[in-house]
Amino acid sequence: MTHIAFRSASELAKALRNKEISSRELLEEYLSRVARFNPGLNTVVTLAEEEARRRALAADEALARGELWGPLHGLPMTVKDAIETAGIRTTGGVPELAEHVPDTDADTVARLRKAGAVIFGKTNVPVGSTDWQSFNPIFGCTNNPWNVDRTPGGSSGGSAAALAAGLAGFELGSDIAGSIRTPAHYCGVYGLKASHGIIPAHGHIPPSPGGLGEMDLAVLGPMGRSPEDLDLGLDILSGAAPERAVAWRLELPPPRATSLADFRIAAWLDDPYCTVDREVLEVMQDAVEAIRKAGAKVDDTARPVGLEESHRVYLGLLMGVGAGVLGDEEFGAALAMEAEEIDAVFHPRLVTQRARDWHRYDEERHRIRARWAEFFKDHDVLLCPVVPTAAIPHDHTPEQEDRRTTVNGETRSYLSDMTTWSGLINMPLLPSAMAPIGRTRSGLPVGIQIVAPYLEDRTATGFARLLRDLLGGFQPPPGYAHHEAR
Repeated sequence: MTHIAFRSASELAKALRNKEISSRELLEEYLSRVARFNPGLNTVVTLAEEEARRRALAADEALARGELWGPLHGLPMTVKDAIETAGIRTTGGVPELAEHVPDTDADTVARLRKAGAVIFGKTNVPVGSTDWQSFNPIFGCTNNPWNVDRTPGGSSGGSAAALAAGLAGFELGSDIAGSIRTPAHYCGVYGLKASHGIIPAHGHIPPSPGGLGEMDLAVLGPMGRSPEDLDLGLDILSGAAPERAVAWRLELPPPRATSLADFRIAAWLDDPYCTVDREVLEVMQDAVEAIRKAGAKVDDTARPVGLEESHRVYLGLLMGVGAGVLGDEEFGAALAMEAEEIDAVFHPRLVTQRARDWHRYDEERHRIRARWAEFFKDHDVLLCPVVPTAAIPHDHTPEQEDRRTTVNGETRSYLSDMTTWSGLINMPLLPSAMAPIGRTRSGLPVGIQIVAPYLEDRTATGFARLLRDLLGGFQPPPGYAHHEAR
C-alpha cells in the first residue's frame, strides 16, 4: 500500500472526507517528515505550524458536524514562496523581501483556502523566480531528492522536491519559462502549465507586492503526484479574476478523446536546433513506442512551427516582460551595453527594446498561434521534452550567461537549453501537462510535455491519465519512506 504521505492529493482528499484519517493526523505526518527530511533537502523554507494546526482542528470539527468546506477539505499543502499567503512570510527569494508578510492572499491562494486547504508552509525558489535552479541568499540551495548533488529545478523547485519527497499533499507553482514543468520533470512529479489567462495571477512576486498588472507569458498552475491532482487543481484555480467574474465564466471543454487509440498524437522528441540528451530521448522514445503498441497512431514528422523561429520570438517577448521588473541600475547597465556586439542569449538589446519591437514580436506570436491552431485541427496532443537533459548538477555561477550544460558530451549554453523547448509552449500561451514516464539509465526521472490546444487543458490532463495507466506514474525516490505504510 502507498504510504499516506505519498498518496495523491485526490486520494488524500477522499480519505479525509471519509474520515480514514483526520486533517490533524495528516498535518502532523507531513510536519514530522519535514523535520526529518527537510534538513537534507531545504525545500520547505517557511513553516506556519500553529496556524495550520488551528485550521486542521477546525476542519476536523467542521467535518464532524457534517460540514464540508470544499474539495480540499483539511488537506495540508505548501505553496511556492513566490505566491503571497496572508500571514505567512512570502519572499520570492528576494533579499529585500526577506521579512515580507502579506496582509492578503493571492487570488489563487484564496481559492485554495476556500476549497478547504490547510497551508502549512512555503517552498523555495530562486531570486525573483528567475532561474532553473532553486537557490537564493535568504534560504540557500534546495536539493533534488533523487540525487542531492543535483537541482530539483526552478523556479518551482522547492514545490516539486516537496512533492517528490512526500513533504506535502499538494502544491501551487508558477511558470513563465518552464518553472512548473522543468522541476516536475527533474523530480518525477506532475505539473500543469495552464492556458494563459485562465488562472488569475494577482499576488505573484514578481511583480513587486501589490502589483495589479498581468505578466505576459506567465501562468500559475497545480503540481501533484497524479494527473487527477492536475484536474482537481484546475477545477479550483481556474476562472475569472474577481474583478471580471461579474461578466464572464470559464467552461473548459472535456478531453478530445478518452482512449489512447482515439487520440491523434504528434511526437516531436528531438530537433537539430536544440538536441536532446540520449538518455532522456531513449525514455521518451520508449514511451512513444508503448503508446503505439497500445493501438494509438503517432505522427512523428508533423511540426507546427520551427523551433529556432519560435525561440527567437519567445526571447523577445520574455525579455520584454523581464525589463518591466528590472531595477533602474540593472536597466541602466543594459542601456549602456545595447550597442555592443555580444554573443548572448539574452542580449541587452532584448531588455532595452522599444515598444514597437515588442509589438512586432507580439504580431509574430499571433501568427504562430494561428499555425498552432491549424496544427491542432489534425492533432489532439503534441508530445515533446521540456529541457534537453535530466536534472543537472548544482551550478551557482553568478552570471547565468556563463553557465554551461552538457548534452551528449557537448558543452552548450545553459540559458538556451533551459528556454528553447519550454518557450515553445509559453510563447503561444498553450496548456501543457508534464507527466513522469520513466528514468534514465543513471536513475534520474524523465517527464514529457503533453501539449494541447489553447483552452483545452483537460485534453492534456486526460491524456496524462491514460499515459499513467499505460506506463505507471509517480514513484517515490529511494530512502524517503521511513514510517510504516498506512
